[in-house]
Amino acid sequence: MAATTLPATLAATLHGVAEVPGPLTEGRVLRALDSVIDPELDEPITDLGFVRSVTLTGSSVEVHLRLPTSFCAPNFAYLMASDAKDALTALPNVGVVTVELDDHHDSDIINSGLVADAGYKGTFLHEAENDLDELRATFQRKAHTAAMERSLTEFLRARPELAETALANVVLGDLPDDSAKAALLRRRVTIGLSTVDSASVLVDERGSPYPAVLAALALRRARSTRISIDGNAHFCRGLLATRYPGSEVDLMPKAEQSYFPLSSIIRTHKRKIA
Repeated sequence: MAATTLPATLAATLHGVAEVPGPLTEGRVLRALDSVIDPELDEPITDLGFVRSVTLTGSSVEVHLRLPTSFCAPNFAYLMASDAKDALTALPNVGVVTVELDDHHDSDIINSGLVADAGYKGTFLHEAENDLDELRATFQRKAHTAAMERSLTEFLRARPELAETALANVVLGDLPDDSAKAALLRRRVTIGLSTVDSASVLVDERGSPYPAVLAALALRRARSTRISIDGNAHFCRGLLATRYPGSEVDLMPKAEQSYFPLSSIIRTHKRKIA
């Protein structure tokens, strides 16, 4: 079966194409940090303004992170800081990597754990009941659900005559090659779902398609997940700007196509959305 063609930059990311070695620059550091995702908000920490500073000294790099509040969940905070250190350590020819989380109530604990490479359980000891793998997987599945909803909602908007039940028959090859589809493909790869053109789009977390009779309900449930993620992201952006005046310049505007007003869908399909 034919696979959907991926944009070059996405394909490079998915297939682990190594970056060409070169001098360590702030731009290369930020590109590496682009791969670090806030698991709850499903956006890179660079887009969210969470990278407070980057300091280069020869081949060594020191990065300071900040969050919207001092009481953001410690597991999420640790996960992002740890992922940031891993992303920077993987850069070619990099020297000492220092990542510190500023102004969090657990900054001292998290930063000490990062220095010692102690891992989440080694950092929080008895307070960490489990490692972060399942937490990460849970939010990766939610990110896929939200991306699926964005793609299918846009698909419906372009075809107002189409009934929601017909979404059960939509396959990846039917979707336009746009940013919504690229985001969906990336998230499918992350959770191990197929990206072949013939693969159904409306699927559960295991990749099982929904029957036509459940398509509308599945889409509504996916929409509630997407709205929750988008709403939290919007809220956190506002909190960060309030906490750190001037940080607005570090926030990447949300892509317009990532948000679809419910009123538009209601008008288009003349259905009441619960």
